Amino acid sequence: PHDFSFDETYYAKDAWSLAHFGYVRTYVEAADQQILKGKTTGIWTDDPSMIVHPEVGKWLIALGEKAFGMTPFGWRVSAAVIGSLMVLVMIRFVRRMTGSTALGLVGGLLLSFDGMQLVLSRLALLDIFVAFFMLLGLHLIVMDRDWFRRRMARRLDGREVPTDRGALRLGPVRAVLFRPWLVLAGVSFGLGVGTKWDAAYPLAAFGLMVWLWSAGARRSFGVRWSVLKSAVVDGIPAFIQLVVVALLVYVASWTGWLLHAHQYEEHLSSTQYTQFVSWAGQCTNENMSSVKFDRDARWPTATEKDASGVGEVTQSLRSLWYYHEDVLTFHRYFLNCATHTYGSKPIGWLLVNRPVGADAQLDIKPGEQGCDAPADSDCLRQVLIIGNPVLWWGGVLAVIASAVLWVGTRDWRFGVAVIGTLVTWLPWLLYDTRPIFIFYAILCLPFLVLAITLVMGKLLGRTNEPSGRRTLGVIVSGSFFVLVLVNFAWFWPIWTDQLITHREWIERIWFKRWI
Repeated sequence: PHDFSFDETYYAKDAWSLAHFGYVRTYVEAADQQILKGKTTGIWTDDPSMIVHPEVGKWLIALGEKAFGMTPFGWRVSAAVIGSLMVLVMIRFVRRMTGSTALGLVGGLLLSFDGMQLVLSRLALLDIFVAFFMLLGLHLIVMDRDWFRRRMARRLDGREVPTDRGALRLGPVRAVLFRPWLVLAGVSFGLGVGTKWDAAYPLAAFGLMVWLWSAGARRSFGVRWSVLKSAVVDGIPAFIQLVVVALLVYVASWTGWLLHAHQYEEHLSSTQYTQFVSWAGQCTNENMSSVKFDRDARWPTATEKDASGVGEVTQSLRSLWYYHEDVLTFHRYFLNCATHTYGSKPIGWLLVNRPVGADAQLDIKPGEQGCDAPADSDCLRQVLIIGNPVLWWGGVLAVIASAVLWVGTRDWRFGVAVIGTLVTWLPWLLYDTRPIFIFYAILCLPFLVLAITLVMGKLLGRTNEPSGRRTLGVIVSGSFFVLVLVNFAWFWPIWTDQLITHREWIERIWFKRWI
């Protein structure tokens, strides 16, 4: 649609501001209407804006705006590129996990046949960017796992004699000290957290898995007490190369903010978030009378003399820290009493409980825009952020099956699907008292797809030789794939703003809670 859809109204303008001023500025009223008419000057003020999400995703949106202008195409094209690249990464990731090019392609197709992935790849929202960086980071971590085990094997199989002190007790140390794929994973996760903070949960979870996988590799080569020993010789270097690198990348992503820290110190150092003291836990009225404030509170850096050189860098970093405290206060307390039409409880996200209407054009009369509805009805256009129900429901069953297979076969690959689903979904249960939306679950989608393809691989078996089991596996897997494809075609009109009659729309809204 030639309009700002849902939260595009924030991110598209923030991106333009970053690209042209180096930091996010506030804007005048009715800015959206002026931008849609082609005007981009005289809209932004000189004051910084209190943004509640990091800046990487908005910088990427800004690239599209710089290339194609401040238009709907300009602010959406970056999401389309990243969404397409995400499919490619999914193919490579599943292929590495299964060893099968066919299953890799199936995984990529399943991802591309999901409505949530499709719609978020066509809107200037942040979630497709964080999902891409998370998936890329995970793929690089799995590549590091393979690299680590190969490196260990080469050092211990007799072709190379271990020369490290303590090699016989610990296994190789110096040979696996620097882990290049892990460093790249740190960069990717840093960019993910630099888009939205929810990427920190899979970073933490799979950071621990790096340690446990390394310990498992050492144990397989005969190292005793491998978990404890690996915590020192592998865990500490891995933490630096993954988590510390991610932190450095995250801080670097705020360079524009740091260069204009004085603007934030002057205008945003004494907001209600800084002055917040406590909340009574009661939603009373609009003036939030249950909240206590310290009206004299300010960032300490706001009253300090401006430093220079290294001192200025330190002062700006401290201001950024205080700013993060304010943003965290906003997320933890200031949305608790809010409501939203499309808000949904995360407990039901994996079952597709409540989609988000990103855009809608209603009451299109018969004869208008080609509407061929009966005289007593009308047509409409809609962009609905909702996953492919067949894919998501099948994914839930596949994750349950993966949990059983993980325990029963001790196959680490199924553990990736299970752990990934849990750490990208369960943390949101802590925030279900405030408006949150189902498309936050886009981070769960790659793990649902992974679970499906792993279960498909289990059904097909390891051999290509014809057998009753393989025939049954092909029938079950192929039938599910076709159902996903048919469901994708059926929902296509309400994902892509197509003109449909009211009756055709109702046929696609399967539950009242989807309205």
